[in-house]
Amino acid sequence: MQLELQHQFCGDVVVIRCRGRIVAGEEAQSLLKECEKRTLETKRFVLQLQEVNFLDSGGLGALVRLLGSLRAHRGDLKLCQLSPFLLKVLSTANLSAIFGIYASEKEAIDAFSQHHHRPHGAPQPSKLKILCVEDSADLLAYLSVLLKQSGYEVYTTKNLADATTFMRATKPAMVICGPAAQANHSMLDKFRNTHPNVELFLLPPEFVATDACEASMHLVSQIQALLNPSR
Repeated sequence: MQLELQHQFCGDVVVIRCRGRIVAGEEAQSLLKECEKRTLETKRFVLQLQEVNFLDSGGLGALVRLLGSLRAHRGDLKLCQLSPFLLKVLSTANLSAIFGIYASEKEAIDAFSQHHHRPHGAPQPSKLKILCVEDSADLLAYLSVLLKQSGYEVYTTKNLADATTFMRATKPAMVICGPAAQANHSMLDKFRNTHPNVELFLLPPEFVATDACEASMHLVSQIQALLNPSR
């Protein structure tokens, strides 16, 4: 089902009611564009997600990117009326503490007038560093927050050409290469040859469109197995 969006202003808060799927591509971009149109009027957003029946990794990345953008401009994003599926996704990805989650639109709107300290959510980073390389801003946002919440220190860049600079500066234990970054086969081979001792993890092409709950569990368990084999 194509994503349907309706908006309503409640004072200086805009509520956007979503119906359908929030997935990588046209649907996620339509949500971001709808929000972008409203940012001239407000930086306070509530997403009502009662009728969202599917969220993939790219869609979750879009929500994370929207949250970061609003907070960078002294705004915020709150989520309300989440289905059990979406609650499970956020819990599995350890992202419940990142978003403000409320049972109703009224509670989410009222929360803007209350002074709460935002939860830090992320545990203290371990000594293990991960560099994520991918052209998609949504996927990078998703990987960054997921891995930070899992205790890793995360760096991101959009292409393998810049990754070598990050390698020298950060000395990561692992480099995760997204599907778009892998498309440049000659650059990928060059990177492999230049850094033969670094764990290189290639995300499968279907990763971005995978159920965000399944993708989160599988990716974190794979990384832990590779970087923390004794756990």
